[in-house]
Amino acid sequence: MQLKGLRWWVIALIALATIINYIDRQALSVLWPDIVEDLFPDESALERKQIYANISIVFVFAYAFGQAIFGKIFDWVGTRFGFVLSIGVWSIATVAHAFAQGVLSLSIFRAILGVAEAGNWPGAAKGNAEWFPTKERALAQGIFNSGAAIGGIIAIPLIAYLTIYFSWQMVFVFVGVLGFLWLVPWLILVKAPPSSHPWLTAEEREYILTGQRRVDDNGDVTGEDEEEYNPSTAELLSRKQSWGVIIASAAIDPIWWLFVFWIPIYLNEVYGMDVKSIGIYGWVPYVGAMFGAWFGGLLAQNRLKAGWNTDKTRKLTITLGCLIMLPALLAMANPGGPTTAVLIMAVILFGFQTAIGNVQTLPSDLLGKKAVGTLSGFSGMAAKLGAVGLTSLVPILTADGNYTPAFVIGASLAIIAMAAVWILIPKIEPLKKPQ
Repeated sequence: MQLKGLRWWVIALIALATIINYIDRQALSVLWPDIVEDLFPDESALERKQIYANISIVFVFAYAFGQAIFGKIFDWVGTRFGFVLSIGVWSIATVAHAFAQGVLSLSIFRAILGVAEAGNWPGAAKGNAEWFPTKERALAQGIFNSGAAIGGIIAIPLIAYLTIYFSWQMVFVFVGVLGFLWLVPWLILVKAPPSSHPWLTAEEREYILTGQRRVDDNGDVTGEDEEEYNPSTAELLSRKQSWGVIIASAAIDPIWWLFVFWIPIYLNEVYGMDVKSIGIYGWVPYVGAMFGAWFGGLLAQNRLKAGWNTDKTRKLTITLGCLIMLPALLAMANPGGPTTAVLIMAVILFGFQTAIGNVQTLPSDLLGKKAVGTLSGFSGMAAKLGAVGLTSLVPILTADGNYTPAFVIGASLAIIAMAAVWILIPKIEPLKKPQ
């Protein structure tokens, strides 16, 4: 397999943005033991845990709101300027964390960060739909999603290392500046969409645009006027297939956030690790996530090239990912030592990333490019509201230090995600206008 052409440079840049996105958001959880000693020295351990949960909930609520807003923004202004707005604002918000003085200011900066970082996902889905033919979208989404895993791998040891030499405030400044540096190659490379980009060869342009057209039951490419269905928001929400995407996203995404928010806190509480020890162990689960993102994308691409249709391919990959997660989530009830625990987490995140890339590709499988961002935004918002629910429960469920109830809920959510795709999307194919 050869990844040649400008489209792969575009998705690589989006993956790099995602890496920076995760370094920025992970900074709080890794630095939390140092932050609480500075800002909340008089609170008990339980109160500190609740403060962290509350700030995380603010972030996810803002993130959910931002997903809906940025879905529309990307459809209005396009992929190029949508990313400039998103990453520019979230980089400013990250730097602002250095000036936090307490719960209120920290919550405000997390809220701004959440709204702006949310643009990365509908933007990536829209960029994927614009720059890739249907048969390559799952692999492109897998490459993009691997950025989240690589960000997790890099973030935890990087931030832990930086704390040796810098205060937690300076660490936020350092990671915030990375986003501004990213804007330079993005503005240079992504000058225009594929239909009019001056650097695209005629061969690659034809390959991208032809591969995005609908193929009828006889294998013939249909006319340009029939190829896309771009419904209004009300019409989009009236289709059960849209709700299949929304519910599947709302169910599966909290599993990811359970680990993004709580891996460092879990290692600190259950195994008594400080920031430097967390830096040694905390990155391991994200290695599983990285391989899962690649595996899910490559598996889907392999099956499509083998002649499978989109419906069979997506459902196989999503189901396989969920079935990998189920026993591993239950095994976290009694993982033993920290090494075993992080390895089981790696299996869970492998399964999650195997599935999620194909879940996130569903909007572009069902709708035209002018509506992909909107459905991606709604499903992203639902996903984050689901994450809010689980994040809100974690301090209650784990008050005695036992995280088993949270992992059991995660296993139940994996089953719901599978059911939503199979029941509400009878066939994954481009939707047609109602007659």
